[in-house]
Amino acid sequence: MRHLIDINDFTTEEIEQLLVQAEDIIANRAAYSQVCRGKKLATLFFEPSTRTRLSFEAAMYELGGNVLGFSEAQSSSASKGESVSDTVRVVGCYADIIAMRHPKEGAPLLASKCSPVPIINAGDGGHCHPTQTLTDLLTIRREMGRLSDLTVGICGDLKFGRTVHSLISALKVYSSIKLRLIAPEELRLPGYIRKDVVERNGMEYAETDRLEDVMPELDVLYMTRVQRERFFNEEDYIRLKDSFILDRKKMKLLPEKAIVMHPLPRVNEISVKVDEDPRASYFRQVENGKFVRMALIMKLLEVQK
Repeated sequence: MRHLIDINDFTTEEIEQLLVQAEDIIANRAAYSQVCRGKKLATLFFEPSTRTRLSFEAAMYELGGNVLGFSEAQSSSASKGESVSDTVRVVGCYADIIAMRHPKEGAPLLASKCSPVPIINAGDGGHCHPTQTLTDLLTIRREMGRLSDLTVGICGDLKFGRTVHSLISALKVYSSIKLRLIAPEELRLPGYIRKDVVERNGMEYAETDRLEDVMPELDVLYMTRVQRERFFNEEDYIRLKDSFILDRKKMKLLPEKAIVMHPLPRVNEISVKVDEDPRASYFRQVENGKFVRMALIMKLLEVQK
């Protein structure tokens, strides 16, 4: 039985297979409409979510399966003090696969050690978000036609951003990836990721606190929000939340063939006027998430078209 807790749980070849399958699903949706008939996905979301939870649910429904679960800890027995391990043991009696989001790093890993069914990490605190990373890889591949020889600018909250941590970890296996890490001093990439992932794998990188300085050289600009829920005090959040705002004026600095991505939700870090720009790919990115999660569910349940 396989789980997906961290993007590194899958080999490069397995990730490639998932992306190929997702593209086949996009091209042949009707052929996949009943492959999970009779199967049930449980969505255990101990932390609020819109896109990820609904994406998982839409993915399972499009595969012909069914969904059960909860969307906040208060509506589960966790509010009574039930442990994560007991919750997954119980839910594993009702479902064939579980997608789990939790505010505490490591909770999905703990769940995987006692679950009778596959566990998918749908985000654990500031740690990682592997299915968002699969979404990001599929989006870059579909928009740019490749996953190598790219200059990728990652902007915003690089300290607490689990999508950022997972994406960098995934990109390390591709050749000629250059990173431009754009953040204020307080929100820079954690030292352990810079050392253990970026530097250890020989990835070229540069850190800056000015978005405008690096935009002309980018193939991909990955924007993120400053996350209020990760801060220990409101004062620091207010001081940093508007550090980087992408507007139409700044977009003039971005190459014509580049793309702008965002894991969403956005607050005000991308002006709504940027949505009209064909380089804005973040809503196409959302749809890609559904298809790659369909491919992932099929893989973990070992079902075929």
